Amino acid sequence: MAIDPSIFKEYDIRGIYPETINYELAILIGRAFADFVSDNGPIAVGRDMRLSSPKIAKGLIEGITKQGRDVVDVGLITTDMIYFATGKFPFAGGIMITASHNPKEYNGLKLCLAKAAPVSGEGGIYQMRDNILNNKFKQAEKVGKVSQKNILADWINHALFFVDEKTIKPLKIVVDAGNGMASILFPDLKKRLPLEIVPLYFDLDGSFPNHPAAPIVPENLKDAQKKVLEEKANLGLVFDGDGDRAVLIDETGKVVSGTIMTAMIAEYFLKKIKGATILYNAICGWIVPEVINSLEGKGIRVPVGHSLIKENMRKYDALFAGEHSGHYYFRENYYADSALITILITLQIISQENKKVSEIIQKFDKYPSSGEINFEISDKKKVIGEVEKIYSPKAKSTDKIDGLTVWFDDWWFNLRPSNTEPLLRLNIEAKNQELLDLRKKEIVDFLKSYGSLAAGR
Repeated sequence: MAIDPSIFKEYDIRGIYPETINYELAILIGRAFADFVSDNGPIAVGRDMRLSSPKIAKGLIEGITKQGRDVVDVGLITTDMIYFATGKFPFAGGIMITASHNPKEYNGLKLCLAKAAPVSGEGGIYQMRDNILNNKFKQAEKVGKVSQKNILADWINHALFFVDEKTIKPLKIVVDAGNGMASILFPDLKKRLPLEIVPLYFDLDGSFPNHPAAPIVPENLKDAQKKVLEEKANLGLVFDGDGDRAVLIDETGKVVSGTIMTAMIAEYFLKKIKGATILYNAICGWIVPEVINSLEGKGIRVPVGHSLIKENMRKYDALFAGEHSGHYYFRENYYADSALITILITLQIISQENKKVSEIIQKFDKYPSSGEINFEISDKKKVIGEVEKIYSPKAKSTDKIDGLTVWFDDWWFNLRPSNTEPLLRLNIEAKNQELLDLRKKEIVDFLKSYGSLAAGR
């Protein structure tokens, strides 16, 4: 069987079904992961609603049990539930079958060890890749067993630990699940909190009949924005396919960026725990370190990517970490990310401040930004090098924490290759809109001479 080694990425495994990821490869990945996991105990396997996920789950479970390891099938879940499962229960590791926000033809695997410890490229994924390519597997004396477990109620209880249920005020919320996994959360939540949920696309459907489950793409937010205004809702939420990322929309229909969310939640925690360590990724804007410094927190800038951030969370014992892309991580959640916990904390903030969402975020919305602009460029390394030659000599400073970041007194930009898609990603922020527009046009025009803007991304 031909294997494309490029699907083994820095913080997950991801490819196109059935060309580069399929049932046969899933068996081999299951075998490699079972050999890699050193702890005793069963391995949890969960999946999203993608059309290919049941077949990949079957192969994965077959491979794990072939190596003599037991499997607990936790069924259809959100990705943050697999991290919870390995934190709460005595699992030796966990695998979530998902391609997150990618188009329907994609699928993949997110891996973790006991206590939600991440598995990154250098931390195990590349080793598994090499073992698969070299057909290097241990010989098991027995075949593992398979059982099932429903963890949804336990997960809801855990997430609600982060807030005071009694203080959450009645709120009307438009929720666009994008035909993805987030829809399974709200029946139980409505029993516990005074929420009126206006559902959009709650039917699980891996063909994504309404719009791609990629809330980082502005086009995919329009239905929820429109519905928030029609319903006069307090806020809107748009999830990705595996339900571990949610974009917040205020009552006016405006999208709240991941940078602003990170600043808002950082402030919430630092008011409670003075001097706490907060991580933020390389494309978060100025307001995040400003808020952290103003409240005497310890801010640390880190690379993009869930497994890398989790490793840094543990390294620095950080209380909270935020990514501009909409992933948020919590120490008391086994250092893992969760959209549900993020939403609940946001509801707590709204209830405590007793203000509209637009009023709460106003103080954080200081600097105009481009949002993420994506390019299809073949030689990404070369293009980043060309951009560095142009801008670095004039810059105040540069760094390569993740891709290339170039800092000036009144604007900055980051240019980085995606780890999950064949794209080059650009983010720009400036002190005023006029300067942002000028620099954005300048850099975009340059990058378009090497490739093209990615359609719909």
